[in-house]
Amino acid sequence: MDKQVALVTGSSSGIGAAIARRLAAEGMRVVVNSARSVSAGEELAASLDGAAYVRADVSVPEDAERLVATALETYGRLDVLVNNAGTTRVIPHGDLGAATVEVWRHILDVNVLGAWQMSTAAARHLRESGHGCIVNISSVAGSRPVGSSIPYAVSKAALDHMTRLLAKALGPEIRVNAVAPALTETPWTRDDPFFQNIAEKVRQGTPLRRVGTAEDVAEAVIALLRARHVTGAVLPVDGGAYLV
Repeated sequence: MDKQVALVTGSSSGIGAAIARRLAAEGMRVVVNSARSVSAGEELAASLDGAAYVRADVSVPEDAERLVATALETYGRLDVLVNNAGTTRVIPHGDLGAATVEVWRHILDVNVLGAWQMSTAAARHLRESGHGCIVNISSVAGSRPVGSSIPYAVSKAALDHMTRLLAKALGPEIRVNAVAPALTETPWTRDDPFFQNIAEKVRQGTPLRRVGTAEDVAEAVIALLRARHVTGAVLPVDGGAYLV
């Protein structure tokens, strides 16, 4: 992976930042991105050898194109795209009225169309690298009736199937996989009541008896990048939660 170039969307903090750090530790040059959190993104990029920061909103087609173009202008190549940018709203599944059309559109725009726009913008350049990889950051909510809201869970189910479809469409030059974390501790979730309400159940009721970390997700991304004969996979990173 040394000297390869990776673009990680939504990487100014949390899971995305952990992925960016892990890729940099492997010797990759990393493009850090966020739609807001500019200072955090710039600070992270400054802390990583050879990294760059680009502010862009992946749900905006022109921003997605510009983000990829900037990576190419900066480094002259692109080897890895990690579609990590995502959003949600905490809405009880039974509160159908709170899941408004506006909420649906915003979540789908970022979580589904954002990943699609980034993948289509990057595909030609990933193909030219000779070993291009896309890793989508999904969720166990994409395959089970759980998650912070119904729109969020549906968006991750769509992302899982997009992963499989793109793996078939873009092979053999580009491999496309996804990582599906369960509840993951990040600065954003640590003090969140929704997170705390579920965390103890996870600690008591899953085989590994702990909540996942952003670093756990980053390790799974590295594993998929190294697995040269794996494409179209959705890898659960859930401490065995699917077993119970």
